[in-house]
Amino acid sequence: MSREYRGRKIVIYPQYIDSNKSRSMGRRLSLKESIPNPRIEEIVKAAEQLGLNPIVEESRYPKEWWSSSYRVVVDKHGSKLNTLRLIARKIRESRRT
Repeated sequence: MSREYRGRKIVIYPQYIDSNKSRSMGRRLSLKESIPNPRIEEIVKAAEQLGLNPIVEESRYPKEWWSSSYRVVVDKHGSKLNTLRLIARKIRESRRT
């Protein structure tokens, strides 16, 4: 992520909201708030529904440098933790229907 994004964008890796990951492996939300195996497509769709203008970038998650993966860069509205909670909630709602 470019330095020009600092303070205006948030980087979201799927590991941040994955209930199958431990806190030490990168999960940022509680088990109750997180979801199992979130896909990039789900994160992008939830971010679009929240009006966060998602951008998908190919990037390895630092704690899992051996596996290729993607991340989503979204507009910053409030705290990162609150944004992660909103996205996880949207994904959970979409999986129910």
